[in-house]
Amino acid sequence: MKQEQYIPFDKEFLLEQQIAEYTADKKKVEDFKKLFDILEHYFHYEAFNLIRKLKQNYALFDPDLSPQERAAFTGKSDFSMFKETLLKVLERGNYVQVNQEIIEAAFNDSDLIGLKLAVDFNDFNDYGIHVRGHHTTKETVTKFFFWKKEIEFEYYDRVMIYLNYNDADYFNEKKVRLSKLPFDPGCIVLKIFKRVPKNDLETIFPNAVPKMSTTDKLLFWVPGVGGGLSLLSTKVVPALVGMYAAYKSGESMNLLNSKTSLNHGLIALGVLGGYLFRQYSSFVNKKIKYSKMLSDSLYFKNLGNNSGAFYSLLNSSEEEELKETILAYAFLNRSKHPLTAEELDHQIESWFKTKLNTVLDFDVEDALYKLRNIGLGTETNGKWDVIPLDQALVRVDEIWDGIFEYNQKTVTVD
Repeated sequence: MKQEQYIPFDKEFLLEQQIAEYTADKKKVEDFKKLFDILEHYFHYEAFNLIRKLKQNYALFDPDLSPQERAAFTGKSDFSMFKETLLKVLERGNYVQVNQEIIEAAFNDSDLIGLKLAVDFNDFNDYGIHVRGHHTTKETVTKFFFWKKEIEFEYYDRVMIYLNYNDADYFNEKKVRLSKLPFDPGCIVLKIFKRVPKNDLETIFPNAVPKMSTTDKLLFWVPGVGGGLSLLSTKVVPALVGMYAAYKSGESMNLLNSKTSLNHGLIALGVLGGYLFRQYSSFVNKKIKYSKMLSDSLYFKNLGNNSGAFYSLLNSSEEEELKETILAYAFLNRSKHPLTAEELDHQIESWFKTKLNTVLDFDVEDALYKLRNIGLGTETNGKWDVIPLDQALVRVDEIWDGIFEYNQKTVTVD
């Protein structure tokens, strides 16, 4: 499995880990804390601009706004700009898009729910699932009523689903009453979940419908049709024919035998009916379990919906930006000589593996780009270096001073 670029540790925890490397010099400790603080505010300001752009370009497609509110953004909300910004935020937060093969595998192999689902993807003009944080755990599930089995399954820490529904014309062609739809045609739905099993990704689609698996159908229809026809042809129908013939001829003994045979046939049909009812009840119980799991997802796993999801995405985005930048700066600052990108990448990944027992793919290129963009890092002949901590504080402070220029004095020429 490809290693993730997501850093699965809180920014404050990583700050303390890096401060521990400066304990011999109290001034450096204080300066590093200040640099962390001012960079945190810098990336938060960037995130603020992104969320403003997202909200403006999403408003026309937001299902939580009234039609009147959405109409006010006609010509102001741009779909392509919205999607471009959303993908940028997801990339900054180290989310990766799930490919179609993984989605299809989830439909074919459900880990926990044990129920086949069907989704009509034609309802969507566009859709995508983005995830980050990949782990393995174990859970006990019930098999065949009483047998419990411990299974190992993979899950994602965070899952974001993006759904762009088709317009009203599509649903009109399907003869669907628009007033009965739980969403507005043409809207864009965003949802974020936590701890979603990899093989149960299909459950987060809002139009997922439970269906009988091939095994369920065989267990239901083969005994039902085969056993029912057999009983009817060998027991019930002959008994009814015999009873009618005995009644016409007045033979009481044959009539009694026919009644006994009919009773046996009806009892057998009752037993068969009980079996079929049990099989159908099993399927219904699976559907109830599925509904409960969706309820749990709604109340306990759902982290944000529609425009409310932006805050979660942008918070994770700015945290990842900050963690990458501060780690790259700290390792270059402590190095006795400049490092190549490969050397820096190796040092940071080795530190995570030995110190925190974590294997990840540190995004060194993005981290170095941010250091250069802010003015903290420079490259000379393929080797990277950073300015000292005291100068770094001055540099970032200068950036802050230049963000707003409302107090610039106007020079008047006489």
